[in-house]
Amino acid sequence: MRISTAESQVMKALWAKSPLSAEEIIAALPAGQDWADATVKTLLNRLLKKDAIAADRDGRRFLYRPLVAQGDYVHAESQGLLDRLFDGRLAPLVAHFSQREKLSDQDVADLRRLLESLDDGK
Repeated sequence: MRISTAESQVMKALWAKSPLSAEEIIAALPAGQDWADATVKTLLNRLLKKDAIAADRDGRRFLYRPLVAQGDYVHAESQGLLDRLFDGRLAPLVAHFSQREKLSDQDVADLRRLLESLDDGK
Protein backbone atom coordinates (compact mmCIF):
# COMPACT_ATOMS: atom_id res chain seq x y z
CA MET A 1 0.00 0.00 0.00
CA ARG A 2 1.38 3.35 -0.99
CA ILE A 3 0.79 6.18 1.47
CA SER A 4 1.72 9.64 0.24
CA THR A 5 3.81 12.07 2.27
CA ALA A 6 0.71 14.11 3.10
CA GLU A 7 -1.25 11.01 4.07
CA SER A 8 1.62 9.90 6.29
CA GLN A 9 1.21 13.09 8.33
CA VAL A 10 -2.37 12.09 9.09
CA MET A 11 -1.24 8.54 9.89
CA LYS A 12 1.42 9.85 12.31
CA ALA A 13 -1.29 11.73 14.21
CA LEU A 14 -3.40 8.56 14.41
CA TRP A 15 -0.45 6.37 15.40
CA ALA A 16 0.34 8.77 18.23
CA LYS A 17 -3.23 8.69 19.55
CA SER A 18 -6.46 7.24 18.32
CA PRO A 19 -9.29 7.32 17.75
CA LEU A 20 -9.39 10.97 16.69
CA SER A 21 -11.97 13.14 14.96
CA ALA A 22 -11.01 15.13 11.87
CA GLU A 23 -10.78 18.27 14.00
CA GLU A 24 -8.47 16.53 16.47
CA ILE A 25 -6.29 15.30 13.61
CA ILE A 26 -6.01 18.84 12.26
CA ALA A 27 -4.96 20.06 15.73
CA ALA A 28 -2.40 17.25 16.01
CA LEU A 29 -0.67 18.02 12.70
CA PRO A 30 2.83 19.54 12.90
CA ALA A 31 3.12 23.29 13.33
CA GLY A 32 3.18 25.03 9.97
CA GLN A 33 0.98 22.36 8.38
CA ASP A 34 -1.80 24.82 7.65
CA TRP A 35 -4.10 22.55 5.70
CA ALA A 36 -7.71 23.49 5.20
CA ASP A 37 -10.30 21.22 6.79
CA ALA A 38 -11.28 20.01 3.33
CA THR A 39 -7.68 18.94 2.60
CA VAL A 40 -7.52 16.80 5.73
CA LYS A 41 -10.92 15.28 4.97
CA THR A 42 -9.73 14.44 1.45
CA LEU A 43 -6.65 12.74 2.90
CA LEU A 44 -8.87 10.83 5.34
CA ASN A 45 -11.09 9.66 2.49
CA ARG A 46 -8.05 8.48 0.51
CA LEU A 47 -6.77 6.56 3.53
CA LEU A 48 -10.22 5.01 4.04
CA LYS A 49 -10.28 3.83 0.40
CA LYS A 50 -6.83 2.29 0.87
CA ASP A 51 -8.04 0.51 4.03
CA ALA A 52 -5.24 2.20 5.97
CA ILE A 53 -7.73 3.62 8.48
CA ALA A 54 -11.25 2.95 9.71
CA ALA A 55 -13.97 5.40 10.67
CA ASP A 56 -16.53 4.84 13.39
CA ARG A 57 -19.56 7.07 13.79
CA ASP A 58 -19.68 8.97 17.07
CA GLY A 59 -22.85 11.02 17.06
CA ARG A 60 -22.55 13.56 14.24
CA ARG A 61 -18.84 13.00 13.67
CA PHE A 62 -16.50 10.20 12.78
CA LEU A 63 -13.60 8.91 14.83
CA TYR A 64 -10.66 7.60 12.84
CA ARG A 65 -8.21 4.88 13.81
CA PRO A 66 -5.32 3.25 11.96
CA LEU A 67 -5.69 -0.23 10.49
CA VAL A 68 -2.03 -0.35 9.48
CA ALA A 69 0.50 -0.59 12.30
CA GLN A 70 3.26 1.97 12.18
CA GLY A 71 5.95 -0.71 12.37
CA ASP A 72 4.43 -2.58 9.42
CA TYR A 73 4.30 0.63 7.36
CA VAL A 74 7.90 1.57 8.20
CA HIS A 75 9.07 -1.96 7.34
CA ALA A 76 7.27 -1.96 3.98
CA GLU A 77 8.55 1.50 3.06
CA SER A 78 12.10 0.64 4.15
CA GLN A 79 12.07 -2.62 2.21
CA GLY A 80 10.69 -0.82 -0.83
CA LEU A 81 13.52 1.71 -0.68
CA LEU A 82 16.12 -1.04 -0.33
CA ASP A 83 14.59 -3.01 -3.20
CA ARG A 84 14.33 -0.01 -5.54
CA LEU A 85 17.73 1.53 -4.90
CA PHE A 86 20.02 -1.15 -3.47
CA ASP A 87 18.78 -4.50 -4.80
CA GLY A 88 17.31 -5.31 -1.40
CA ARG A 89 20.66 -5.07 0.40
CA LEU A 90 21.28 -2.97 3.50
CA ALA A 91 25.08 -2.71 3.35
CA PRO A 92 25.10 -0.61 0.13
CA LEU A 93 22.61 1.79 1.75
CA VAL A 94 24.87 2.30 4.77
CA ALA A 95 27.91 2.62 2.48
CA HIS A 96 26.08 5.24 0.41
CA PHE A 97 25.30 7.34 3.45
CA SER A 98 28.80 6.97 4.86
CA GLN A 99 30.24 8.24 1.55
CA ARG A 100 27.70 11.02 0.95
CA GLU A 101 26.98 12.17 4.47
CA LYS A 102 29.32 12.42 7.39
CA LEU A 103 28.23 9.82 9.91
CA SER A 104 28.40 11.23 13.41
CA ASP A 105 30.34 9.47 16.11
CA GLN A 106 26.97 8.57 17.63
CA ASP A 107 25.81 7.02 14.34
CA VAL A 108 28.96 4.90 14.13
CA ALA A 109 28.62 3.83 17.78
CA ASP A 110 24.96 2.90 17.22
CA LEU A 111 25.86 0.85 14.15
CA ARG A 112 28.63 -0.95 16.05
CA ARG A 113 26.24 -1.79 18.90
CA LEU A 114 23.69 -3.06 16.41
CA LEU A 115 26.25 -5.29 14.69
CA GLU A 116 27.49 -6.59 18.04
CA SER A 117 23.96 -7.43 19.14
CA LEU A 118 23.38 -9.25 15.86
CA ASP A 119 26.62 -11.20 16.37
CA ASP A 120 25.56 -12.09 19.92
CA GLY A 121 22.27 -13.43 18.61
CA LYS A 122 23.88 -16.04 16.35
